[in-house]
Amino acid sequence: MYPNIIKPFLDFVVAVVAIIIFSPVIFVVMILLFIANNGKPFFFQRRPGKKGRIFKVIKFKTMNDRKDAEGRLLPDADRLTPVGRFVRKTSLDELPQLINVLKGDMSFVGPRPLLVDYLPLYNEEQAKRHDVKPGITGWAQVNGRNAISWQRKFEYDAWYVKNLSFILDLKILALTALKVVKSEGINAAGAATIEKFTGN
Repeated sequence: MYPNIIKPFLDFVVAVVAIIIFSPVIFVVMILLFIANNGKPFFFQRRPGKKGRIFKVIKFKTMNDRKDAEGRLLPDADRLTPVGRFVRKTSLDELPQLINVLKGDMSFVGPRPLLVDYLPLYNEEQAKRHDVKPGITGWAQVNGRNAISWQRKFEYDAWYVKNLSFILDLKILALTALKVVKSEGINAAGAATIEKFTGN
């Protein structure tokens, strides 16, 4: 009953309340990123959800679109703006995903929605992450986030799917709040963003 009825209901109610509470913060960050990113405060990208259904995830855009002389995007570290770095460090870039939760595309807790390109790369165990809705935070996020390997991350995702419960979700939310305060695991070691998954 919890995964199919109670969890979606709680997600909707809490998302409504959170949007109302954080609306001033969302507005301020939106304005700052509008200025920093030449009028583009939001980032939209197709991601796979439950059962692989594709939806558009919404996040604050923390990197600009600067390109080199040949028209190619500069490395992530060179495009991460000072405002974007602060927004990412404080996890404020995740706030727009409250809309995804409100729409039913995502949950507050679940495996993070990754790139569509990764879908054919998962093995049978890794693919179990799509048995539930993706989340704004998850078991992998509170156990290392971007500072752990893809293999370990997928192990945590599969464990969450097998052990999903109300108590576990509460624990993850509490640990997430602690991680945000400490700004732990935001980036992979020595990188602005985590390297792409290439399979196994």
